[in-house]
Amino acid sequence: MNILLISECNKQALPETRRILDQFAERKGSRTWQTPITFEGLKTLRMLLKKTARRNTAVACYWIHGKNQTELLWIVGNRRKFNEQGTVPTNITERDILRTQDENGMNSIQSVALLAALAGLFHDFGKANQLFQNKLKPKSKVRFEPYRHEWLSLWLFVAFVNQRCDSEWLDDLAQSRLPNDTELLAQLDPERTFIIEDLPPIAQCVAWLIVSHHRLPKHLLGNVQLENIDVWRQGMDAAWNALNHKSETLGEKEFKQNIQFPFGTPLASATWRHKAKEIAKRANQLPNFTEYAQLEKAFPLHLARMALMLADHTYSADVAHENWQDLNYQANANTDRKTGKIKQKLDEHCIGVAHNAYILARTLPRLRSVMPAITQHKGFKRRCKNAKFRWQDKAYDCAYAIAELSEQHGFFGVNMASTGKGKTFANARIMYGLSNPKLGCRFSVALGLRTLTLQTGDALQQRLCLDSDDVAVHIGSQAVHDLFYRDKKAQQAALDNHEAAVRTGSESELLFSEHNYVRYDGEVDNHYLQRWLKEKGAIHKLVSAPISVSTIDHLMPASEGITGGQQIAPMMRLLTSDLVLDEPDDFSLDDDPALGRLVYFAGLLGSRVLLSSATLPPALVNHLFACYQAGRAQYNQVTGQQHQKPVCCAWFDEFGVQSNQADGIAQFNQYHQMFTQS
Repeated sequence: MNILLISECNKQALPETRRILDQFAERKGSRTWQTPITFEGLKTLRMLLKKTARRNTAVACYWIHGKNQTELLWIVGNRRKFNEQGTVPTNITERDILRTQDENGMNSIQSVALLAALAGLFHDFGKANQLFQNKLKPKSKVRFEPYRHEWLSLWLFVAFVNQRCDSEWLDDLAQSRLPNDTELLAQLDPERTFIIEDLPPIAQCVAWLIVSHHRLPKHLLGNVQLENIDVWRQGMDAAWNALNHKSETLGEKEFKQNIQFPFGTPLASATWRHKAKEIAKRANQLPNFTEYAQLEKAFPLHLARMALMLADHTYSADVAHENWQDLNYQANANTDRKTGKIKQKLDEHCIGVAHNAYILARTLPRLRSVMPAITQHKGFKRRCKNAKFRWQDKAYDCAYAIAELSEQHGFFGVNMASTGKGKTFANARIMYGLSNPKLGCRFSVALGLRTLTLQTGDALQQRLCLDSDDVAVHIGSQAVHDLFYRDKKAQQAALDNHEAAVRTGSESELLFSEHNYVRYDGEVDNHYLQRWLKEKGAIHKLVSAPISVSTIDHLMPASEGITGGQQIAPMMRLLTSDLVLDEPDDFSLDDDPALGRLVYFAGLLGSRVLLSSATLPPALVNHLFACYQAGRAQYNQVTGQQHQKPVCCAWFDEFGVQSNQADGIAQFNQYHQMFTQS
């Protein structure tokens, strides 16, 4: 096959791209290459471009076939350099003529960024205690402290607010009218019960982010009953954070050192005060900050927590930034894992986390558009020739018809086709039909069984001729994976021997035509996330692959994860893709609450959800719809036009399709019964 390559790279990405492309193709211009190439050669070329891609990389590949017809195959890097057909604009301007920023649907995103930044400023104040500082020394025998640093940080922040309203403490922070450490530490008493409702609304959110930035509060003594599920709002003691203070190995000396701050808090750092002043001024200038900074608004609060946790992870792994250090402030934040030597100062660490949390939160509206995605895939749109599977065409048409509506209203679908009717492929076609062609298709399939997960991933990859990096399969068991693919390789070897005699020289071109779709590789590897993802291969695939097929436990931490690091990847996945729950009725009744929480989070983060099973009990469907609607209601409160909209619903099976808008569980149940009884 003959291909054309166009580079719209600039800065350092241009010579690097030229170096790679010159090895595969002849130059036809300063930014143009053309060559005949095999399918495997083209895969290698794209892989090399992806590996070296950076922020300014933008390479489009076109297939030249027929009578001088060109067709876009893939784009590596910044897809905004090209349109959907791969055309480059004649002229560009940086003027915001269309006021695109005014149309950003995430109205609360600046509030999210400021909440994350404010929490970042205070999140590790508790590390300045004497015991923690001793623990950072190379040969220290200190294993843990009576009160964890986030619990101390919480109380130091409460002391900083000191019963002032939000406008007062933010104004004082913006004007650098700060209490001295003596006043602050005099109020520190970690044995007290923390009552979050004693704080004003913005301070409540910041306090919750501080105390939960490593782990969600959980009453570890286990004596809280379900009917008292909201008791934490009336009061939390240290047992909600850790039980270290109950340990018999700790003596009076450790308890005393745990609340001694020989270097003071970062309030004493000039660089910290400068950054705090900058962030507080932005908070004061945001007119609707108080509208979104409320504990009742789940969407901004969870996104702020995700941004804070991610910034904490990435900055802790980064090198020290001396420009954020005050030489007169000596408290340390962490050590190098390899050498054991002190790495970052505490004031610098708090500044770095606040700074990066703010930047990350601000990029969230663009996150979906820079993720790898699939579009213009003929396999999804191709009409079925087998009469047995023609119902899939109607399902795809229905999904395509309501795609734009589902983007605004959310989508809850039910695929109830019988076993053997091709639900797996139909689910993929439905999600592709719902997707925005400009952004491409991204969805996750969650199943209960490992073997079924491998079969589903393999079926989608083969049926749609997708590359291995287009479909990420996660099962959590290498043994099951090896057994499955050992049998598969044996079958494939027999098939290869049979077909060897009939292969022709045009086979690679045939394979290429089957593989005809546009792949957006996006900018995830040169985005802010790269620093977090680069060392995490499995997590990288879960987050970045256009299609993710996994056992449900890989996504469950989005709602079930207690420690912070567990939640980041599945939340990122739900935020940037849609969700298919395959055979949810296979789970026991004990799993229903967790399943409902996952669906709630999918709605909360703006995902569309499709249930797929031939045997879905009405009670389960109604329960999951109620969870989705509750999550979507939270999402609607802070995005778009900020009013409640009926959820776009659809039902599919081999006998027909139906789509309606349901504004409540009663109406949804009515539509569901109409479909199942017709």
